[in-house]
Amino acid sequence: MTGDRGLGLQGRRRPGAAAAWTCGLLLAISGMPLPAQDPAQPAPPAARSRPELTVDALSVVKVRAKAVSNARSLRTLGPQREGSGVVIDSEGLVLTIGYLIMEAETIELSTTDGRVFPATTVAYDNATGFGLLRALRPLPVKPVQFGQSSSVPERELVLIVGFDGVAPAYVVSRRPFVGYWEYLLDEAIYTAPATVNWSGAALLNKEGKLLGIGSLVVGDAMGGAGGRQVPGNMFVPIDLLKPMLGDLIATGKASGRARPWIGINTQEVQGNVIVTRVSPEGPADAAAIRTGDVIVGLGGQPVKGQADFYGKLWGRGEAGVDIPLEVLRGARVESITIKSIDREKYFRPKPTY
Repeated sequence: MTGDRGLGLQGRRRPGAAAAWTCGLLLAISGMPLPAQDPAQPAPPAARSRPELTVDALSVVKVRAKAVSNARSLRTLGPQREGSGVVIDSEGLVLTIGYLIMEAETIELSTTDGRVFPATTVAYDNATGFGLLRALRPLPVKPVQFGQSSSVPERELVLIVGFDGVAPAYVVSRRPFVGYWEYLLDEAIYTAPATVNWSGAALLNKEGKLLGIGSLVVGDAMGGAGGRQVPGNMFVPIDLLKPMLGDLIATGKASGRARPWIGINTQEVQGNVIVTRVSPEGPADAAAIRTGDVIVGLGGQPVKGQADFYGKLWGRGEAGVDIPLEVLRGARVESITIKSIDREKYFRPKPTY
């Protein structure tokens, strides 16, 4: 990701100028002409010829989290996590990507001037991947306004704002995202070119409004369009947050039933769903599912790819329901029943004293 220094974002800006500055930057980096200076007006002083901003002015802060010592996610995510968060209200509520704060024991938010603010987890929604934090002291950062992610078109010029700076990008596709960890978005936002430090980064439109939260780097942001692979980033659309935000703040989770979770990672190869990892001490582990097993059916119905598998899995009912799988193991198909759980129950909570 382009750093602050590369785009001249050092220092602070006058309050209320973020949206206009964002639009101006987008126009400038796209090669489009900026509005001409009125010759009747005196030129601004040299020190004010370009707005000076930190990423704080675009509502972004740095997130550092330390996992509990016995976290189940240590192997995949490590004990220390670092990324970005976006301030979304005046009471210190910060939106990020949930894996940064999964099983967190301590969380700190920091601004570009080096100030550090302790924070606590409010919610982590497994279905969307959003995470919510609350600063324990007031944040000196103006909250962002929400945009409408469903209306952003392909080829739209956007800004990706992480804790280390700002990078321009284009929306190159809007399509489903299927994750290997029992995760599916019906529609995600893909941008290119790829940028680093995407975790929890803000995706902003020309008005400086929030369109999504950074989740991953992907090898093919365009989904094969044009016959070529273009690296980029995947963002979780902000419209998914809007109907559940009140519940997340009030209860720490979205309303409705929890999805059944069995604790496997999979890879799709020519429509075949192959188990690549089994979560230790999880439901699939207890049922003796093994790495290398091929899931060929669920409840007597054939499985055709990861998205189809997830649809059948979640369609069985709420967490706790039995999941009857047909698994190809070697040269034999075996029937294995897994007792599903709520994924939230698998991970370690922060200890209380």
